[in-house]
Amino acid sequence: MADVRVVHEVDRRLGSRQLSQLVTGTAGDHPGYRALAHDIRTLLLDGRIPLHTRLPAERELATALGVSRATVTAAYDLLREGGYARSRRGAGTWTELPDGRRPSSVAAFPAGDGMLDLAVAAPGAPEAELTDALAAAAAALPRHASTPGYHPYGLPELREAVAERFTRRGLPTLPDQILITTGAQHALSLTLSLLGRPGDRILVENPSYPNALDAIRRAGLRPTPVPVTDTGWDTDLVESTLRQAAPRMAYLVPDFQNPTGRLMPREQRVRILETARATGTWLVIDETIADIALDGPAPAPFASLAPHGVGEQVVTVGSLSKTHWGGLRIGWVRAGSRLITELATARVPSDMSTPVIEQLVALHLMGSMDDVLRDRLPRLRAQRDALGASLAHHLPEWRWRTPPGGLSFWVDLGRPVASALARAVLAHGVRIEGGARFGADPGTHEHRLRIPYTLPAASGEEAVRRLAAALGGDMGHEATGSPRHWVA
Repeated sequence: MADVRVVHEVDRRLGSRQLSQLVTGTAGDHPGYRALAHDIRTLLLDGRIPLHTRLPAERELATALGVSRATVTAAYDLLREGGYARSRRGAGTWTELPDGRRPSSVAAFPAGDGMLDLAVAAPGAPEAELTDALAAAAAALPRHASTPGYHPYGLPELREAVAERFTRRGLPTLPDQILITTGAQHALSLTLSLLGRPGDRILVENPSYPNALDAIRRAGLRPTPVPVTDTGWDTDLVESTLRQAAPRMAYLVPDFQNPTGRLMPREQRVRILETARATGTWLVIDETIADIALDGPAPAPFASLAPHGVGEQVVTVGSLSKTHWGGLRIGWVRAGSRLITELATARVPSDMSTPVIEQLVALHLMGSMDDVLRDRLPRLRAQRDALGASLAHHLPEWRWRTPPGGLSFWVDLGRPVASALARAVLAHGVRIEGGARFGADPGTHEHRLRIPYTLPAASGEEAVRRLAAALGGDMGHEATGSPRHWVA
């Protein structure tokens, strides 16, 4: 039986029973009209109700909630006045976003000297290990220089090293199941273009990694969002969406999800794998952050839990960008050997192969990955805890959950001012992305900020001070009022 909370991407219609269960989870059994409008707006901004979804008729919702029709009418009026709904005679009321709530990005602004960059959640390079790896690569280069240097599948020895690491993590892997790419973004784009066709549906998390969402849209795929909340994934909802929307693919970040930091439990992974087998959905699993485990061991690969015969439906992408350095453009795909051959063939027209010198550097770094992580993880843990303490001190009204791994906090500001704050704090020397940049539906998550803890502790604390100054100064007028009743 389908979960009653599912919002169907196919027809974008929300039933009164569905909405009443979502609303009563936050507003209580009998919400007033302002509380009802606030909670519908919050569900919309949090991605739990998609944009352009038809809301229940007033009389139906009033009956489901046990309130008067006048209460629902007044709530819908508030939503329309604030720009969060629109109505058309004979067609009902639909969710919308007000002008100016569309996603904006600060990525076009150069970081510049003295700028504290929180727009990118990635650490700097481990300098000693990188220096050693460059020297090792230079020593190994002569034996490759006499060859043409084209390796569409990747250097054999690097493919073997990546396969061996998968095997040690619990997923037996052969080198011919590995394709070396120019970063994980390249791996994802290549996979999307091979497995999907324009118009195909793809299940995505909401929020999710924005560059992945951009790649999905560029490929002409139709995102079907499922929410990832502070408590994680709703497996019943994911399963219902897989069965009812029948997406061609599902893009998931189960390990310290970007940006929420949530870690998907084992039992949820197993259920999703079983449902994907039944629906024939390809699972594209992003494990770029899987090794950044701060409060426990790193999880086993998602595909290691696949029942016999289902592993061929799982495509895993990863890279060295988060464990080592984003400037080293080395990523990979792990999949069935037949699909790897198809991916290698598909890459040649636009990307002959990943540079040999970078692959040689990566080969050396793969051999010392455990040493790098042994040094890096305690430092990230300390930076995470220091940043959390700074936020609690300077911005106590904000709310977040400390993630068990990954590279950032997903902070609830209590009101939809994230994009305005991101613009205002540029003048204070901080670059940061508003939550809307991470929304599968453009403009959602305007009450959120992703705040990485990849800067040194002192720099992180200074960035928080500047955020507090911008919030209380340049845009203080936008941050006033009770967040509970902020609607118009």
